[in-house]
Amino acid sequence: MPKTEHSLHIVLILALLIIFCPLAIDIYLPAFPEIAQAFSVDEKKVQLTVAIFMLTVGLGQLIAGPLADKFGRKPIAITGISLYGIAGLLAYFAPNFTVLMIARAVQGFGACATFVVAFAIVRDKYGSAKSGQMITYLNGIVCFVPALAPILGAWLTVQFGWRMNFLFLVGFASLGLIITLLFFKETRPSDSHYQGHILDLRRFVPIITTNVFFFNSLLCMIAMSAILAFVTLAPGWIMTELGGTVSDFTFWFTLNAVISIVASFIAPLYIKRHSQKALKLGVSLLIFSGVLILLLSQFKTAFTFMLPILIAALGFSLSLGSAAGMALSHFPKQAGTASALIGLMQMSGAGLLVIVSQVLPFNAPQFIAFHLLLLLPLWLLLMTRKANIYHPVTAVQK
Repeated sequence: MPKTEHSLHIVLILALLIIFCPLAIDIYLPAFPEIAQAFSVDEKKVQLTVAIFMLTVGLGQLIAGPLADKFGRKPIAITGISLYGIAGLLAYFAPNFTVLMIARAVQGFGACATFVVAFAIVRDKYGSAKSGQMITYLNGIVCFVPALAPILGAWLTVQFGWRMNFLFLVGFASLGLIITLLFFKETRPSDSHYQGHILDLRRFVPIITTNVFFFNSLLCMIAMSAILAFVTLAPGWIMTELGGTVSDFTFWFTLNAVISIVASFIAPLYIKRHSQKALKLGVSLLIFSGVLILLLSQFKTAFTFMLPILIAALGFSLSLGSAAGMALSHFPKQAGTASALIGLMQMSGAGLLVIVSQVLPFNAPQFIAFHLLLLLPLWLLLMTRKANIYHPVTAVQK
């Protein structure tokens, strides 16, 4: 198979695997009011179905990662997709809210497998030097989901009811399972190894205590918390507080997605040559966006609210790709385990950070700005002479 064709084949598999997680979060957001009404619960309680999903996505990777190192990427991907589809079916038939919550928790465990396998494949096929580039490309692909999934979810909800969103996830999982079975070839390196018991958490200690891994994964976690804060709060702020319509919400989310997509396909060209500079620029843009949100918060318009977010889109593209790629660069033979740990921090860590900080008396713009400005201590470290300790100019070549 020609190299170009082979690369395209891998990219398509990666795109498929990475979409499972965000699709399960975004597609049913427009159905929250109907779900709340159907089960006679508060809409804020329905939001817990997102929180429990993210929590299990993160925690499940503690097991899925080592399993991917021990048994291979493909078996874990197949198991995860199957679990994802079964849970979607359970959610579709859920007779009460408790069963829906259980279904979402199980679906999170399924999604965690596809998430960690995707990151492991990136490290397997592209090495440390190009991992950051590929992760940034994948971020661009993922940006399609927040733009299109809520629109699709709204149509499914209006035409067929809220349960159809979960039946769609079952169909997507079925298609994904067929593609994975037929076209995904195992990528685990022949010298990949896993020692110890699967449930032995001590295996993560050598990884998380590495300066490069801890710094870059912590940066990914905080950046992801800012993204989560925006995704969960922006719809209500635009449509309720600012008096916007569903069309207004769709316009701004789509514009943000388009900018993110373009940025995520341009940023790798810079990351390839200047990973540390890309990270410094990316985090600087995020800090600037946080400050700008606070300065413009006195103006109650969708434009002044979204302008800093659009600037932050470029910051996320530059920082997430370079940081995640560098975090994995030291662990070529434990890519699954390292990917699981960074996935735990990105998903569960970011989710818990958002949940805990909800007690703060902030409105939506202030809350998003708060999470962006949490990056300030890491930005200060990047600007010192010790930056190479936490994010070397050149990734480790192994």
